[in-house]
Amino acid sequence: MKSGRKQPTGRFQGGQQPSAPQQVRIIGGQWKRTPLPVLNLPGLRPTPDRVRETVFNWINHLRAGNWSGVSCLDLFAGSGALGFEAASRGAGSVTLVELSRDAASRLETTRAKLNASQVTIMKADAVAAIHRLQQSRARFDVIFLDPPYGYGWISTILPLCVPLLAPDGMVYAESDQELPASGGDDDGVAVLPAWMDGWETARADKAGVVAFQLLKRKSMADFQA
Repeated sequence: MKSGRKQPTGRFQGGQQPSAPQQVRIIGGQWKRTPLPVLNLPGLRPTPDRVRETVFNWINHLRAGNWSGVSCLDLFAGSGALGFEAASRGAGSVTLVELSRDAASRLETTRAKLNASQVTIMKADAVAAIHRLQQSRARFDVIFLDPPYGYGWISTILPLCVPLLAPDGMVYAESDQELPASGGDDDGVAVLPAWMDGWETARADKAGVVAFQLLKRKSMADFQA
């Protein structure tokens, strides 16, 4: 896929789209209850509050509540709900990637309102942004991967995240379908698609049509077992 190829704005769900709320709220941290506007743009679909609360509880537990110095990347920022939530909880740096000019402009407005100097906004296609970040040798402790539904973005983007992930880092992946976690050949050995090679699920859940999980890289010992 060409890095300059356009993608639907924010989070797009193929077929009939649920109506997006006009705003969402930051759940925890210094900006708790702060509303984030959701533009009336085709496909803009913020991660539901219930899902965000669950996934940030997961991350908080796995990091023993320590957000100090944590570097985060949100590759499909949309309303910025995931990235600003991380910044609110103390993440040291947050990079928001958004292709839509209007959505990126609103993210800039929100950053200024919150005086969120730790937040950087990149107006770019997700794949192009990944290549730029790889060239700068950027590394992230948490990568939020909540791409448009129905376009196979997870299978395309997840392998590209590997060089960007810090040791012991994790990827939050959200989709309208559960990611493959088990299968089997004739000997009962689990078989996963190539794009899931080297990943293991740390946490997983589903809320309505939203399937979400935290992924981590397997250790060398796991590969050698």
